[in-house]
Amino acid sequence: MGSSSRELKIFSGTAHPEFAKRICAELGVELSRAKHFRFSDGELGLSIEESVRGADVYVVQPTCNPVNEHLMQLFIMLDALKRASAYRINVVTPYFGYARQDRKTKARDPISAKLVANLMEHSGASRLITADLHAGQIQGFFDIPVDHLTGVPLLANYFKENFPSEIKRDEVVVVAPDVGGVVRARRFAVTLNADLAIVDKRRSHDVANLCEVMEIIGDVEGKVAILIDDIIDTAGTICNAAAALKERGAQKVYACATHGVLSGPAIERLEKADIDSVILADTIPLPENKKLDKITQLSIAPLFAEAIARVHSDRSVSSLFS
Repeated sequence: MGSSSRELKIFSGTAHPEFAKRICAELGVELSRAKHFRFSDGELGLSIEESVRGADVYVVQPTCNPVNEHLMQLFIMLDALKRASAYRINVVTPYFGYARQDRKTKARDPISAKLVANLMEHSGASRLITADLHAGQIQGFFDIPVDHLTGVPLLANYFKENFPSEIKRDEVVVVAPDVGGVVRARRFAVTLNADLAIVDKRRSHDVANLCEVMEIIGDVEGKVAILIDDIIDTAGTICNAAAALKERGAQKVYACATHGVLSGPAIERLEKADIDSVILADTIPLPENKKLDKITQLSIAPLFAEAIARVHSDRSVSSLFS
């Protein structure tokens, strides 16, 4: 792991303690002790149960559903660690909530992603380690270092290893479910040495999470199509794209994403959709009531563990961004 004169400590919120344990297992360290509780009026409480003075601290907390509670818990942890004289407080947020509110799309809209960045820094964060932000420019909302990892190699390598007969250039096409995901899809396609296609969709700005598939740019007829996105939330985008691909003659359709938010009707939609398999990273926990036979979850914890090891020992992390 490299050497550092500072003690490494890893704390977890309640959002995804299993992910924190996976990181600790990779690093060969124990999860540091913190007690989370709730007061009778619903307020969140916290007790840091070991000294952090002078330590290099990492707080693991994806800000997934319930987003606001997990954010508030994170801010409380950062404040407590700052007041306890931690040397450096690194926030490890595999999934960054509010990332889709990164700009004003109409008059009087908030830019909530910037607000979260401000609150995180003010609470005591020295650094953010995250993955596949919905909008990459969110890195610029922070005045602290941001290490922006990606799950694309993890997902692409899964297809290489598990679908070898199908991963041939003339048989597979990687598909961006919208124009905004072209860069991500291109990286995925390069990894698989595959062709690229794009779903040109028109999104309703009046109804949240509602979109209409319009056209497929690229050749998908008779091919195995792999849809790649950063987030699957209500699954409307992915399921509509899959239906459009099938209509245009795709032989099979797979879907993959770094973040499986899976809110609202997502599970019902995925269950009914003409999608052969859905591959997700484990940035967000997958509860029992959301597990389907067609959903596979891969662990991205080793990548985060490597990033933590490098940051802790003051080594470059740039090679992890590709």
